[in-house]
Amino acid sequence: MSASPSLIVFDVNETLSDMSPMAQRFSDVGAPAHLAKLWFASLLRDGFALTAVGASRPFAELGADALRSVLHGIDLDRDVDAAVEHVLSGFMQLSVHPDVPDGVRALRASGRRLVTLTNGSAQVSEQLFSSAGIRDQFEALLSVEDAGIWKPARGAYEYAAQACGTDPADMLLVAVHPWDIDGAARAGLRTAWLDRAGTPYPHVFTPPSLRATGLTDLADQLG
Repeated sequence: MSASPSLIVFDVNETLSDMSPMAQRFSDVGAPAHLAKLWFASLLRDGFALTAVGASRPFAELGADALRSVLHGIDLDRDVDAAVEHVLSGFMQLSVHPDVPDGVRALRASGRRLVTLTNGSAQVSEQLFSSAGIRDQFEALLSVEDAGIWKPARGAYEYAAQACGTDPADMLLVAVHPWDIDGAARAGLRTAWLDRAGTPYPHVFTPPSLRATGLTDLADQLG
């Protein structure tokens, strides 16, 4: 990549955080573990739907509403409000993927500025990186809650550029979500798609500038 960007912007949910333990949270309350993926997809759908009409609500609020819908009709071992609280509290217990600590440190050691931009809360990011011992590697933990619009809307990425005092062309968005890669590319950022599972990239989305199997691989590619 020529004129390598000086600022790397990371998505957080699933990109840096390992969300697989959320399935156990569903099992804990008496619901099928596989509903975790349906719930997260429903949460994102609702967030995107509001974004499409120019509205925005906090991640936790949408998560709670989506949970009540997904858990409806299931014989839970506690009342639904307690079940919702238990599942959502799992976000504060998540860990990063194994490649993240070394990858983040390598990217920071290369002299690049590192920030995050999440559709979730900055508080969750703070807990995640503090527990992993890498909070000091990030200049800022940004959330779309301050932008007033969710990714992948252009305004979310423009908010990050403004907050960091950087031109979008000098930013690299790193994410596992093709919709995030596409949104960032349309906003003028360069992009790096993390494909830890070897899945095909959807042809309907703008292809990424870079593809990597993890953050250490990305650090090697960027030099």
